[in-house]
Amino acid sequence: MNNQRLVSLDIFRGITIAGMILVNNPGTWSEVYPPLLHAEWHGCTPTDWVFPFFLFIMGVAVPLALGRRKDQGASNSILIQKLITRTLIIFGLGLFLAAFPDFGFKADEPATLKKILYVILALVMLAVFGRGILQQKRYQSAPYDRQRKILGYSVLAAIVLMVILGFSHYDLSQLRIPGVLQRIALVYFFCSLIFLYTNQRTQYIITIALLIGYWGLMTLVPVPGYGVPSLDPEANIGAWFDRLLLGTQHLWSQSKTWDPEGLLSTIPAIGTGMLGVFTGSWLLKKERSYEAVTGLFVAGVILTALGLVWDVAFPINKKLWTSSYVLYTGGLALLFLGICYWAIDLKGWSSRSKPFQVFGMNALFVYVLSGLVSKLMYMIPVSNAGNESMSLGSWIYQNFYLQFLNAKAASLAFAIGFVLMMYLANLLLFRKKIYIKV
Repeated sequence: MNNQRLVSLDIFRGITIAGMILVNNPGTWSEVYPPLLHAEWHGCTPTDWVFPFFLFIMGVAVPLALGRRKDQGASNSILIQKLITRTLIIFGLGLFLAAFPDFGFKADEPATLKKILYVILALVMLAVFGRGILQQKRYQSAPYDRQRKILGYSVLAAIVLMVILGFSHYDLSQLRIPGVLQRIALVYFFCSLIFLYTNQRTQYIITIALLIGYWGLMTLVPVPGYGVPSLDPEANIGAWFDRLLLGTQHLWSQSKTWDPEGLLSTIPAIGTGMLGVFTGSWLLKKERSYEAVTGLFVAGVILTALGLVWDVAFPINKKLWTSSYVLYTGGLALLFLGICYWAIDLKGWSSRSKPFQVFGMNALFVYVLSGLVSKLMYMIPVSNAGNESMSLGSWIYQNFYLQFLNAKAASLAFAIGFVLMMYLANLLLFRKKIYIKV
């Protein structure tokens, strides 16, 4: 591709991250249109497409980014160092979001200490933002190197201070360890390793082995304590394994006995990322051509069909991340990317898709920002007309949206408004060509 940026991938990433923010932030969870909710167990809704799409997109970027760096002479050892650093940062961000905003502060801790923590957090965010600005091409010169290092060491020192505080003041006994960013980090790490150290034939074999092996584990291995294989929420071997390793206190708080981003289901999630790796390698070989987009559509139809066929024996299930779910959503991702690739990279119809490019160029930043803002909105107390205390988020929903719309429409309007707020926050960065990366 002559090192040109694949704009369609940025736009597909932007559509995906906007969808992720939309479904995560309704006005109230008790009033949501069914397509904007996850399937209760077996089955799949449009909301269940979002996360695998993001992993697929990340996989597509692996050969585009790592392949380019290898072509520029970077050794595998240097790439692995950066890979480990990026993985740890993304995983750490996931833990940070899980702990935010109270970090499990013990009940008897003074309020002043919590305020000090928030000041440290604010300084960390400013330092990260400032370093992100100085990483832009126009600041890649000697005078700015020292400033980047100072900001980087400042962030590291602040994190160390927060960790030191944590030993004596935080209660992390209920901290959820699995999560969305944690899964993204692990899938990114293993997909990148597989790409760097194996040829494509071996990559195909590994991916097939992951999907078939996971099917075998879930459907053929008896679950300890239950005696037979099971796909039920609490009785499947993935849930048993999570409880064995993490205990119930570190799993998803709404279930306690299983986690939708559990450890064992990360195995097929790597398969989702590898489908993206194969796609990225295909696009590199075919340049910008109609042969490339035809391949995307053909592979998309085949994988979607295979997923639906496998669904008969191994049901499509997002929370278990079943192998049929990998194929089904991977096929849909190929079809969506094919449409974007045809319209944007081949036809040049990019003007109307600019808002999604705004999201796509700073996807990780805007996801973390949305998580922080959403939690803050439901932490800040306000009083309603009857002088009753409620959260800022609930107050906005009830006084702005619910006054003019029915409950479900108001809940959706609130989510759309939240997405627009994140867009405006990101638009300023996009116009200044500031991209916060890890």
